[in-house]
Amino acid sequence: MDLNQILSWLAQTNDAALTQLWAQADAARAANVGDEVQLRGLVEISNHCTSNCAYCGIRAANTTVTRYRMEADEILACARDARRLGYGTLVLQSGEDAKLSTDFITDVVSRVKAETTLAVTLSLGVRPKEDLEAWKAAGADRYLLRFETSDPALFAKIHPPRCAPLAQRLAMLRVIHDLGFETGSGVMVGIPGQTYESLARDILLFRELDLHMVGVGPWLPHPQTPLGHDEGPAPKDQVPNDELTTYKVVALTRLLIPDANIPSTTALTARSGVEGRELGLQRGANVIMPNLTPPAYRRLYEIYPAKAKTADNADAFDARIKARIRAIGRVPGEGRGDSRAHRRHWQGGQHD
Repeated sequence: MDLNQILSWLAQTNDAALTQLWAQADAARAANVGDEVQLRGLVEISNHCTSNCAYCGIRAANTTVTRYRMEADEILACARDARRLGYGTLVLQSGEDAKLSTDFITDVVSRVKAETTLAVTLSLGVRPKEDLEAWKAAGADRYLLRFETSDPALFAKIHPPRCAPLAQRLAMLRVIHDLGFETGSGVMVGIPGQTYESLARDILLFRELDLHMVGVGPWLPHPQTPLGHDEGPAPKDQVPNDELTTYKVVALTRLLIPDANIPSTTALTARSGVEGRELGLQRGANVIMPNLTPPAYRRLYEIYPAKAKTADNADAFDARIKARIRAIGRVPGEGRGDSRAHRRHWQGGQHD
């Protein structure tokens, strides 16, 4: 699939044609990653952030946020919840928090790996290579770093100087890949100023980066951010931040990277309710990330409005989501849900 074909699909509005796209993506999902929906337990371990991204509710300049940083024992308790609920992966996510030291994360990862069989995904922002090496040695399996947009001008608009530049983020993704992590990234759909060509190039970059995990979701305006009040002129071909366009990106990503792990994101649920998550699963996605963050912290990790309200009691959510997975003819995943492409690459010696 080339740039023009992707652009054609992104502009497509015909229901019959889109039904064909959904069917192709779902067939590619079934053939390459099967019917299991992988469940990854998400723990938001800190909402401190030194960056000032123009779209994010926990940006450094937002003084209305009550900041927190979880203790190691609290994180381990969440890991035990993930194991008890039968999840195969623990995802540790935070803002760009330099006080989450190399040694602290190393200790947490080592303790999780010693006590459980969980895969560990880290999503801690831009970090030095030395940190990544230490965490890989401690047993971390995956690293997720979204680049949000590959358009340099748009990236600069939404990431002020205190944020890592686009070139640094892309370089770090390549380092992550070379260190042997399963590598994840993603973008927002419908950022003010985002054109269809820009978004199409993002999708092509997923393949170029050889990503094992790809997360996409609609941009959701937050009232405590500059982008939440953006009233500048929109480009003629502004991408809408709607569910339909997001489903198209999910489906096209599945077709370009057939064996990637692709979540049906919480942001879709915030826009459409649970049906948004299920439609994502039926249009190419194969991952759900239940939120295991303790409720007292979860309500403070508001990167977009109402995010904290999209998941409730972990046990109640687990029972409900597994029932809905079965209702659409899918199976709740068991085990780690490792990337098949990553496993083939490293077992096949292509890293030598």
